[in-house]
Amino acid sequence: MTGLQDRLTPEQVEEFGRELDELRQRTVDDLGQEDVDYIHNVIKTQRGLEVAGRALLFAGFFPPAWLAGVGALSLAKVLDNMEIGHNVMHGQYDWTRDPALSSQRFEWDNVAPAENWRHSHNYIHHTYTNILDKDRDIGYGVLRMDPAQKWHPYYLGNPAYAALLAVFFQWGVMLHDLEFDRIVKGERKWSDTTEVVRKMVKKASRQVGKDYVLFPLLTGPLAPLTFAGNATANLVRNLWSFSIIFCGHFPAEVESFTEEETENESRGQWYLRQILGSANITGGPLFHIMSGNLSHQIEHHLFPDIPARRYPQIAGEVRAICEKYGLPYHTGPLHKQLWSVAKKLVKLALPRTSPAPTTVGADRQLRAA
Repeated sequence: MTGLQDRLTPEQVEEFGRELDELRQRTVDDLGQEDVDYIHNVIKTQRGLEVAGRALLFAGFFPPAWLAGVGALSLAKVLDNMEIGHNVMHGQYDWTRDPALSSQRFEWDNVAPAENWRHSHNYIHHTYTNILDKDRDIGYGVLRMDPAQKWHPYYLGNPAYAALLAVFFQWGVMLHDLEFDRIVKGERKWSDTTEVVRKMVKKASRQVGKDYVLFPLLTGPLAPLTFAGNATANLVRNLWSFSIIFCGHFPAEVESFTEEETENESRGQWYLRQILGSANITGGPLFHIMSGNLSHQIEHHLFPDIPARRYPQIAGEVRAICEKYGLPYHTGPLHKQLWSVAKKLVKLALPRTSPAPTTVGADRQLRAA
């Protein structure tokens, strides 16, 4: 692994991996009723907010009630998407044997079918994190997010595409499973997408019917206001999810890798790739809950199947391990990380003027120069 080997000696990599394995095991051994109670309380809160939001929209003719309804519904959708759906579907609570918390049974309030998402996210993204041409979350097949991605005039629209993706993020996540970029390249046929599309249509129809037909009709003459309220809540959830996810994956200091660099990697090398390819977002307890604790993206990439509520508890130890081995631990406030992502989107919209590196490792050296 040419780029990663420069970081640590083989002996250090082995010890580094052992320390993280030990941290993981201690955390797993400590899981118990407190974790179960926590997720049940979050689910209870989410459901209460959704009921309150839906009810307040029945009084939508009164502006404060409409605003309160939209606010409650927005919070409910964010919690369902981030702290509940994303984390439950990662298998973080499979150890409880509770059917309601089963990663294979859970379905979230989102147009992206859970089964499709589990494959593209849990398997592909978390196995091949930040490996170019393997991790399809790098740019989502739409954006240029790394200098090693070959420039094309299409990428001049990078900032505009990102803005549209933020607004329609749940739809972007859904369509991501089509692998449309591979279809364009001739690597995949439309006929290969039949089952994926069937699931998309079924799930999207149900979501659209619920938010934009059923609930508006239930409010009678207030249907247009309810329609607008649901659309606003979905927009808030989309913008928030996009911001948290992009800030955890694409700030300027986050690195990408080639397939050659990561060939035959050990467990310690896999951990090392997660550290170098992730960034955290600082904030208070409520901020972390509303982000699904993906504000601790480093810890999540290291231990994706450990309950996310544990990430703040182990973050200090992870950071100390990184400092011990001279590794970066990328973190910063939301505004800083967002600004870094925005600058990157603009910069990579343009063709590079300096010689292109032959490997991603070389590109790191170029960026550090």
